[in-house]
Order: sequence, then C-alpha cells, then structure tokens
Amino acid sequence: MDPVLEKKDEALVQPESAAPPAPQKPKKKKKKKIISWVILAVVLGGIAFGMYQLLAPKEEEGQVITDMVQYGSITSTVQGSGITKPKNSETITLTTSGTVADVYVTEGQQVTAGTPLFTIDSEAAREAVEKARKDANGYQKQLDALYKDIAGLNLTPAYGGKLLDVVKLNAGDTISKDQVVAKLVDDSTLRLKQYYSYAYADSIKVGQSANVSVPALMSSGITGTVDAVHMVERISAEGSKLFEVEVTLKNPGTLTADMEASAVITVGGETVYPYESAKLEYNRSTDLKSTVNGTVISSSLLNYMEVTPGQVLVKIDGEDSENEIFSLEQSLATAQKDLETAQKNLANCSAVAPIDGTVIGLAIAPGDEVAANTTVISIADTTTVLIDATVDERNISYVQQGMMVDLDQWGTPFTGMVESVSLSSKVENGVASYPMVISVDNTDGSLMTGSNVTYSLIASENDNCLLLPIQAVKSVPMEDGTTGSVVFVKADSRPENAIDLTVPVEEVPEGFYAIPVETGISDNYHVEIISGVEEGTEVFTTVQKENSWY
Repeated sequence: MDPVLEKKDEALVQPESAAPPAPQKPKKKKKKKIISWVILAVVLGGIAFGMYQLLAPKEEEGQVITDMVQYGSITSTVQGSGITKPKNSETITLTTSGTVADVYVTEGQQVTAGTPLFTIDSEAAREAVEKARKDANGYQKQLDALYKDIAGLNLTPAYGGKLLDVVKLNAGDTISKDQVVAKLVDDSTLRLKQYYSYAYADSIKVGQSANVSVPALMSSGITGTVDAVHMVERISAEGSKLFEVEVTLKNPGTLTADMEASAVITVGGETVYPYESAKLEYNRSTDLKSTVNGTVISSSLLNYMEVTPGQVLVKIDGEDSENEIFSLEQSLATAQKDLETAQKNLANCSAVAPIDGTVIGLAIAPGDEVAANTTVISIADTTTVLIDATVDERNISYVQQGMMVDLDQWGTPFTGMVESVSLSSKVENGVASYPMVISVDNTDGSLMTGSNVTYSLIASENDNCLLLPIQAVKSVPMEDGTTGSVVFVKADSRPENAIDLTVPVEEVPEGFYAIPVETGISDNYHVEIISGVEEGTEVFTTVQKENSWY
C-alpha cells in the first residue's frame, strides 16, 4: 500500500478515547417524519375541499322572471269570517238578592215587549229603594236651601221702603251668614192700633173710614181705613171692656213711626173716640241679613235711603258657598243615579220583557235563591242578525253601505248587506283595516246567532284594464318621504319617466329602470295599472333561484 494512502486512512480513524460526535442519523429520521405528516394533512385537506366542492349545494345566479303589461279583467273581493249576533238584545241583572217566586217563560220562547217574565221576593231591593230615595231627597233639600242662600250674594230688599240702622260695610270686610246689615221699613203706609168700647163692637167694621189726627203736625184731617178688628177684652182702669182696631193710613211724607195719633170713627152719625191715643207704627219692618258667609265686594247702604224691590245693596263674594253647591250637586247626581238603579232593580223583581224577541238565556227557577249581581234572563231579537267584519286599506274606498254580501254558515248560503263602514282604521303588522258591519234579514230564524260564518263581497271589478302580477309592483320610499309604487321596465336606455330610488330594490338586474305607476284594485294575484306603463311593456317580476348538487 502506498505510504501516503496509508497515512490518510490512519488519519480518518478516530482514537477510541475521543468523545463521539452527536448522532446525525436520528435527526434526519425525525424531520422526515414531520414532513410526511404535513404532506398527509395537506393531501387530506385537499381531498376534503374537493369533496365539499363536489357535494355542497351551489347557488346559481338565478333566472330573471319578467312579465308583460296586458289587458284583462279583475275582480277585487273582501273575504273573511265573523260571529253572528242579534242586532238587538237585552239582559236583566239583579243587583240585590231574593227568592224566585214565579217564572212565566221558558228558554226559546218568543215574547213581546211587556210580557211578564218572573217575580222575585226581595226585601233588600225594597230597602235599597227607600234608602236611595231618602238620600236623594236629603241632598235636594240641602241644595234648595243653598240655592236660596246663594241668591244672597247680591243682597236686595224684598219690598220698597227706607233703610234704618245701617251697618257700615267696606270692600274686603268679612260678612257672616245671618248678619244684620240694616233695617228695612215700609213707611209708605203707617199703622195705628186703637181700643174702643164694646158698646160699638157691632158697629165698627173693616173698611170703614177713620179720621186720624196727629198733634205733632197739628193736623186732624188725615183719612185712614179700618184694616182689622180684634175682639180682644182689654179692661180699662175705669172698668170698661175694650176691643182693638187697626187703622192704616197713607203717609203724605211727613209721618214717621212713634208719632202720637188717634183715630175717630163715625158710626150712625155718632162720633166714636178711642179710649186713648197711640203711637204710629211702620206698616212693615224687616231686618236685612246676609244669607251667606263671604267677603264684601261693594256696599251702598245708607241710613234713610229709599230703596226699591230687587235693588242690589251689597255684593258678596261667596266662593265657599259656590264650592258647597258644586259638591252637593255631585252628591245629588250620584244619589239620583243610585235611586234609578234601585228602582230598576225593584222593577226587575216583577220583570216584563223589554223588547220583542226570543228568550235565549234563563238562569232561574221557582224557589231559587238569587245572589246579587246575577244575570237572570236574556232576550234577543234575532229577526236581524249582524256580523262584524273588516276591510283592508286597498279596498275600503270601494266598499259602500248597501252592498250585497254572500254568506255561508256550515254550507248553507245566505245573503246580507253592508250596514255600515267605519272611517277609523286599526293598524296591525303595518296593514290598516276598517271595521264593517254586515246585516242579515233573519225573519225565518234560519241563521243561528253566536256561530261562525264566512263572508265574501265584490268590492270592485273591471273587465278591461291593464294588469300586472302583484310581485311586479314594488312599494318604495320616495324623495319626499312618502311611499309610492313602481315597476322596473326593461329598456335598452333609460326611459324619460324613470326615477332614481333613494333605497335600491334588491335583485333588480341591470337594464331595468324604476317607473312610477298608479295602481287600482287588486285580487290575490294581479293589480290594476291605471297609469305609468302601456300594454306590452316588459317588466321585472322576480329572480327565480334553484340549488343544484354537483
């Protein structure tokens, strides 16, 4: 062997005592294992994606469905169901307890207004009437008295005369009920009481003239009249028996009370003198009193002032009295209502039919104890039957009172009529509907009340009009904030009457333009086009999509 090669081989041989290097072979195996797993995962992921692409549903772009504006006929109907009920019915409910004495009718019996129905013995009903009447009468008396008092807010004299002993009143002063503010005297006539001997008892009569003298005026020529004769027995100091005579005389304007005067009467040519003179009195004298508590607004009271009947002398603010009147009026109204209820309930204890009709509910029998607030009988006039129905906002303008309506109850047809249509709508789920009442002539009684019926009426119809499917007409917001109807017309270029929408409509493809239209009546499938597009115009309806599996 070549010495050089031998040395090289020896150099390649490592001594046994040297540390061996880190093993390289195992590292290469681990790295290869990781790479293999990664490759496997990628392959499996690719297979899974491929399978998904193969098996998963794939959405098509969809087929654009269009339709043509064309002439045709359309009928708009209103359909629905409702519960029949009698047009007129009455129930009798007792609000007090009692014992049923007699029942004169049976359920299903035809009755006329005034037919006796039943009698009930109810002591509670009688007591309720008596109590309610007593309460109502009590409030009425209080109110009448207060009305009379409140009239005193303007204090006025009942008759003409003169004021004396006036109380000074200023605005703002407090005044009390029954407070005397002045004395009113009637001094236009004066009264003189004289005593005469019983010797003339049969000679002096009412209506005779008397000559009255007043020393203070040095006058003896005032004529008076015998106004009253009282056969009293006054004994004079001399032992004479005297009777009383009242003489009245007109005041010439110079007389007043407390003046000494005497009246001489001529009887059968003989002059009869009184036992003694007396003092003149006012014909009438009254204390003017306030009839309310309150505050003085104004006063015109003056001593010796001549007044006339009804003249306002004192004005009073009686707010408390007015409040009291209001409260009493409310109480009286409640009491009167309670009395009416009690009287009605007592009358119901011997009830008669309030209307012509059929007894459709009878809840009592002789001997039953009836509790308060029990409905004992119901009577219904079923000659006319009503059905409550609704009309949606699209057709309400076409439904009129008097229209005929087709009805069906358990397969039996009937004919009704629109009795009324309300102008007030009820909105549910964004759709407005209007109440409608249908009436049916049920004289023969064949239509049952309280049962379900279906109804149908032709709201409107047109035999020659432009039509489109309902889906073709879209409701969209307009620029002015309102909602309008549009169709999307297919065209090569933008039509002159096309509009731009503030909110785009989904799925409308390119080449279709929004055209505003005026719509008319509609049925379940089509809508009438009044204006906006012409016959033969192609419009967008919808996009039909199908899912396919590959």
